[in-house]
Amino acid sequence: MAHPIATESAAPRPVVRPKPRLNLRSREAIAAYLFLLPNIIGFLIFTVLAVVASAAISLTNWDLLSAAQFVGLENYRYLLFDDPLFRTVMWNTFYFTVVGVPASIVLALGLALALNTGIRGLPWFRAAYFLPVITATVVVALIWRWFYNPDFGVLNYVLFQLGVDTPPNWLASQTWAMPAVIIVAVWKQLGYNMVIFLAGLQAIPQTLYEAAAIDGASRWQRFIHITLPLLTPTTFFILVISVIGSLQTFDAVLILTDGGPANATRTIVYHIWQQAFVFLEMGYAAAVSWILFFFIFLFTLLQWWLQKRWVHYEA
Repeated sequence: MAHPIATESAAPRPVVRPKPRLNLRSREAIAAYLFLLPNIIGFLIFTVLAVVASAAISLTNWDLLSAAQFVGLENYRYLLFDDPLFRTVMWNTFYFTVVGVPASIVLALGLALALNTGIRGLPWFRAAYFLPVITATVVVALIWRWFYNPDFGVLNYVLFQLGVDTPPNWLASQTWAMPAVIIVAVWKQLGYNMVIFLAGLQAIPQTLYEAAAIDGASRWQRFIHITLPLLTPTTFFILVISVIGSLQTFDAVLILTDGGPANATRTIVYHIWQQAFVFLEMGYAAAVSWILFFFIFLFTLLQWWLQKRWVHYEA
């Protein structure tokens, strides 16, 4: 029996459109963000959250054991107007920075100039001067404590042999304790600054020196008019890094003098540590930390503004 032929046309099938695929650039961006995600999460938790928490703690009176009491800006008012110890701390930090940073820069530049003369064994000298940089500050400070020992230290022995009858008691003298700490800090940082200066010197085209020599310029004139101007970007970098590091010095002070004698070497980061983790004055310590942050920020901003007047980025 013949089947009846359907007179109605079959319903059209829906057109399945393929899903749009991400282009290569979008896929690479997503992959990059996925790789960065652990670091971003860590940054948000351990940096951003910590910064916000410290700002909130600075407005309280909290000893880690009892409930925090909101005091507003009282910690800042006390620090800036009623705390003589904080003024001593700021002066010590300023003294350490103003003396230590220029000394480190000048000595490092001198060493870099001496090692840039094509002497044999340059990699060995560079490694020897850089060794204190990678040595732990605790180890360096302990070694220098032995050097500074008034009875059997090497430094006082040398001074006595040179005719100094009463060498200073370095770490126990209010006059000599801070210079002693500065010497250690400069010695430890010297190799890093020297390597950076050496890289800057080797980037200066030798043709400039040859042209100046043909014109009759002396070594001093070539140094003043060629070397120093072309080293200004390197000097600016070292200056910014050194100032920030000097304002945050802590471990050398802790090991060498423990802030003494009579607060002569108490720097601001040591002060923050002691107030927070020895005396449990968390609100006070957080307020000092924010004042340190504003000092570093303003000083760095000032350096960036002044660089337009003395930094030359083109030969």
